[in-house]
Amino acid sequence: MEEKTLYIEPLLLKAETYGKTSLELIKLKTIDKTSDIISTAVSRGSVVLVLSIFSVMINIAIALWLGDIFGKSYYGFFCVAGFYAVCGLVLYFFAHTWIKKRVSNSIISQILN
Repeated sequence: MEEKTLYIEPLLLKAETYGKTSLELIKLKTIDKTSDIISTAVSRGSVVLVLSIFSVMINIAIALWLGDIFGKSYYGFFCVAGFYAVCGLVLYFFAHTWIKKRVSNSIISQILN
């Protein structure tokens, strides 16, 4: 009987060490993926923020320029708003599923890689 415990005890210690190591590896992989996803989101978010500010400024300039051409400044803003309404409708009806598929595939590939 003592002979069996001599074989089982080291085996149980190795299994315990393996379990702890596997759990630590899972924690480290989770931290790696989380930090990768967050850093990507922050860097892309900052680029989107800068481009959004640029877009707002250029749209105000275009609206004022068109308003100057049409004689009333608010006509330019109506034209720019109409342009974006048409663009939004086109994106909604024709590119909504394509954009949704691309974003979900990107998220899945980042999580799995």
